[in-house]
Amino acid sequence: MDKLLTYPDAPGSSLSIRAKALSFHDAKSLALLERVERLARTDATVLVIGETGTGKELIARHLHQESGRKGPFLAVNCGAFSESLIDAELFGHEAGAYTGATQARPGWFEAANGGTLFLDEMGDLPMAQQVKLLRVLQERHVTRLGSRRAVPLDVRLVAATNIDLRKAVEAQRFRADLYFRISVATVELPPLRERPGDIVPLAQHFIAVYGPRLGLGDATLDVDAVDALEAYGWPGNIRELENVVHCALIVCRDGVIRVSDLGSAAHPIESYDPGRDTRAVRDPPRLQAQLQALLRRLLVDATPNLYETVEALLVREAYAHCSNNQVHSARALGLTRNTLRTLLKRHGLLSEGAPDVLLDWAEEATG
Repeated sequence: MDKLLTYPDAPGSSLSIRAKALSFHDAKSLALLERVERLARTDATVLVIGETGTGKELIARHLHQESGRKGPFLAVNCGAFSESLIDAELFGHEAGAYTGATQARPGWFEAANGGTLFLDEMGDLPMAQQVKLLRVLQERHVTRLGSRRAVPLDVRLVAATNIDLRKAVEAQRFRADLYFRISVATVELPPLRERPGDIVPLAQHFIAVYGPRLGLGDATLDVDAVDALEAYGWPGNIRELENVVHCALIVCRDGVIRVSDLGSAAHPIESYDPGRDTRAVRDPPRLQAQLQALLRRLLVDATPNLYETVEALLVREAYAHCSNNQVHSARALGLTRNTLRTLLKRHGLLSEGAPDVLLDWAEEATG
């Protein structure tokens, strides 16, 4: 049983940072699909875990479609809100609840009533909002800002994250009670490199999507290109595959995609180490010992403002290493994006008037 999931508007959409197709050809993917469709028939809250670009929102949409719920499917990125507006966005507000609230507005929970609410990047929620979300999930009603009237809810929640929430709980960055509440049922979406049987079907799908737009309705992959695609590690997952295929169609000759058209995907050994765990940073013990010795020396020397100095150095180095990309810097440091923004402002790397969310679409699209 082969199956392909896409967004309703996928043929007419442009490249974006989300994975726009999921193939279920590989044996591991077929087992995943069976689990998802079993869960869909229940009202259980589902936590979808997977690397960036693996298609978590597509899984959430499929859960909704197979559930039989008549209400809407709404997708919300928790990292896209400023801390001051998260309450109003999620739970709604009455007119006059805060400066600028000129009229009443329902939040995302009310808007999704009768359907499914997908909360992506759950790990980015500040602790204060985690408490309020937990209360909503437990009591099954929501109260708008500035109101005392509770609105009953019938919403199926699907949450997603690309970080290890268990480690976030241990580090006291995520509430344990909320974690157990949203992980009633867990779906772990494997990275593309762990389901190689899906690579070529997905590539062929993207050829079918972009080929006609470029006047290449019958474009094909040659044998060596197929081998190269299957050998590559795809650190950017499905997003990266889509970009590689799109570019290959632009530069290929005679409607045939060859290895030379695949860019970085033509060099699997140089571009990706399959033994590397992309979900956790493993610091070599030798470097940790050196760092510990340096810190001890600074303490012995009674270095003034040591904590602030070390924090500033760490934040500045991470931000520079990630080419001033907030998403990547937060991930490298194991922080939420909102926490990183606070540190960037504290150390003069981001102005107070800067936009609340900086999405570097070009960099994020590659993983």
